[in-house]
Amino acid sequence: MNAAASSISAQARIGPPQEPVRNRAPWRLALVLAFAALAGGILLTGVSVWFLGAVALAGLTPAALTFNFHVPAALIRLFALTRTAAKYGERVVGHRAALTDQVRRRSTLFAAMAAAPSVRKAGWQLGNQDRLADYLDDVEDVDYARLRVSLPSATLGVAILLLVAATLWIAPLAVVPILLLITVNTVGAYFLASRADADLAAMREGRQQASRRLGAAIQAVVPLQGERRWALMLEAPFDGYANAQTRALALRHRQALFDTLANCVAPCAMLSVLVSAWLSGLRGEALLVPALLAFAWLAVGESVLGASKIVVAFAREKRARSTLAKWNTPDGVSRKHVPERISSLTLDRLPRHAPDGRLIGRPVSVTFNAGRPTVLHGASGCGKTSLLKQIAGWLDVGDGCVLSDGIGLDVDARRAISCFCPHDATVLADTVRENLFAPHASDDELWSALSSVELQDRIRAAGGLDGWITQDVLSLGEAQRLNLARAWLSNRPVVLLDEPTEHLDTEQGKRVLDALLHRLRQRIVILSSHDELTPKGTAAVRLQ
Repeated sequence: MNAAASSISAQARIGPPQEPVRNRAPWRLALVLAFAALAGGILLTGVSVWFLGAVALAGLTPAALTFNFHVPAALIRLFALTRTAAKYGERVVGHRAALTDQVRRRSTLFAAMAAAPSVRKAGWQLGNQDRLADYLDDVEDVDYARLRVSLPSATLGVAILLLVAATLWIAPLAVVPILLLITVNTVGAYFLASRADADLAAMREGRQQASRRLGAAIQAVVPLQGERRWALMLEAPFDGYANAQTRALALRHRQALFDTLANCVAPCAMLSVLVSAWLSGLRGEALLVPALLAFAWLAVGESVLGASKIVVAFAREKRARSTLAKWNTPDGVSRKHVPERISSLTLDRLPRHAPDGRLIGRPVSVTFNAGRPTVLHGASGCGKTSLLKQIAGWLDVGDGCVLSDGIGLDVDARRAISCFCPHDATVLADTVRENLFAPHASDDELWSALSSVELQDRIRAAGGLDGWITQDVLSLGEAQRLNLARAWLSNRPVVLLDEPTEHLDTEQGKRVLDALLHRLRQRIVILSSHDELTPKGTAAVRLQ
């Protein structure tokens, strides 16, 4: 676990992770074995048909007495053994290479996940089951894409090109229907890939929305049952799951149709070659070579089986890489777009939204200035926390209504400039050092932050900066002060504090908050508070 923590810390220092270097030698060997297995299958089928045809022709003539069947029989056994050995060898070597890459890639991806803004958006909790399940699915799609897409596509593509070239030489008339079939299948693959991409996105979005609604309903099961709305609240999430399954079933139907179309290529190519050779006047022994080629096409049909799985795996890999790229950007936007100083932050009639998307109260128009902290007052439920999340970019609503020195900020830009400390401070199961989210800070700076929030003695008792802590180790007040130490160490120009003195007694809360505001006196600081807490030198805004 310490190694994992060190990996995450290192990742935060070096920036976005790069694609791990693949172990190329096993992949090359797997590709060679895949080609050998395909070649063995093609030659086995072709030579077997040639052998049977030659025996049949020789049986009708005196040549049967001198026909040497030992050589073709030996070749058939050789090709059969080659196909079997190469196929199993490719499986063993390919899976070993994939697992080796998987270990390297996953350590990088999970480090990026731990440092990404999407995790902070979820409250620094890696235990978000929907988010984690989707992430694991994406990682798996990338891990096995080389086995499911690259290897079969490469071998099948090369085999088809070679057989088309051989057909053009031996039975040129057969090339026209073969190329027509290949073109139709290419168009079908493109259509299936585009539909699969849309279906996969819709299924994920549907499942996520259904899970959120189901979770909200379960959390409110008692009052919902009291209001007799429990069954009604369950309809929406169950409909979402049903719609996702419907999309999955529709995708399988399209896969079945494409597989039917793809499986027509090999037998149609075989018949085209035989008919073309027959129409060209080839008879008897002259027909043996075209027959070998025709049944070689039939042997390729085995590789075409499940072509739709290759196409869908390609769509899944493409979508997975696009999704993982969002995790791989720790700051959401490049550092050059993050200003070190901001003099003002303006909300221009910003519509206020709850996390579920519903509107709260009236739009807000206010300007926050650096050096003048602002306290948001209001009763519970008036949307103070939601407003802070909107400003921080945790809620993806109201783009264009937040301006920095007169320049509009989108969600990514707001995430990049903001440090948001929620009142429900989360403690990761990790070292104190990793929990402070300040990989660039020195030990002295870390201890200074802990001292400013009056937490240094408790951390020393827990084992120091490298001591292991969990959510249960610290009390609510200690967790809150750890949260404020994160704000102390942050270098973001906008600091948002949600109920910063919650779980602290009045005197301690005043001391810690005064020290923190003095530390952040050159920045834009926005606080929320249930009570009438208004520290000296701060402005107040009341939300209705």
